[in-house]
Amino acid sequence: MAELFKKQGKEYAETRPSYPPELFSFIASKTPEHHLAWDVGTGNGQAALSLADIFNKVIGTDTSEEQLLLASKHANIYYQHTPPTMSISEVENLVAPPATVDVITVAQALHWFANPAFFSLVKHVLKSNGVFAAWCYTLPSVDANIDQVVKRMYKKSSPFWSPERRFVDEEYRSIEFPFEPVAGEENTGPFEFETVKMMELGEYMTYIRSWSAYQTAKGKGVELLTEEVVDELVKAWGDHGEGVKAVKYPIFLRIGKI
Repeated sequence: MAELFKKQGKEYAETRPSYPPELFSFIASKTPEHHLAWDVGTGNGQAALSLADIFNKVIGTDTSEEQLLLASKHANIYYQHTPPTMSISEVENLVAPPATVDVITVAQALHWFANPAFFSLVKHVLKSNGVFAAWCYTLPSVDANIDQVVKRMYKKSSPFWSPERRFVDEEYRSIEFPFEPVAGEENTGPFEFETVKMMELGEYMTYIRSWSAYQTAKGKGVELLTEEVVDELVKAWGDHGEGVKAVKYPIFLRIGKI
């Protein structure tokens, strides 16, 4: 997975949305204690930064050293490069001792490693009352005209996505999630949130170029953002492609306990 993000790490850091405070407030409200959080697949630290305002200590791990170099700094965030898979002894050494973590979060990454081996690590380091929370965001929306162009391009990009992308398209409804509902909830979700990022057209196209599918296609000699598509986007954006628009990302959260 890390290989897919090496080429577009800077673009990823600059154009990906931040997550809404409501998301973290909801997760915190379901987490009995707020001492230690582990953010898996932390990337550039988007989620870790928000967790740091709630938890005394946040450990952000990622398999990509390039992403970690771009990660947001905070006094109580500790970043750690990890191998793609870890043993029990490795997770204890690199992350935390058994039964010491209050919450484990995974933002826009669980589809890469939702397997029994990972979940056994989760259950090993979580406290008995700890919480596991994972979320994804799907294709963003701007307005009907722009969305039509992007959805058409997204459809053309389908051969270049990894198979795991389908879990995102399915809003994490079908992803493996071996946990029980948290207090006050009848199921593990997905619970829906939304985040909004103000963007110029150039920034929006940079976001598209940060797709792993875009990079894969480009590596195979296929340009998804052709001149024709760019012209369509400029026309749909209006004002000759000038101005700033609200780009809305729907977020889907799965949350549970052991």
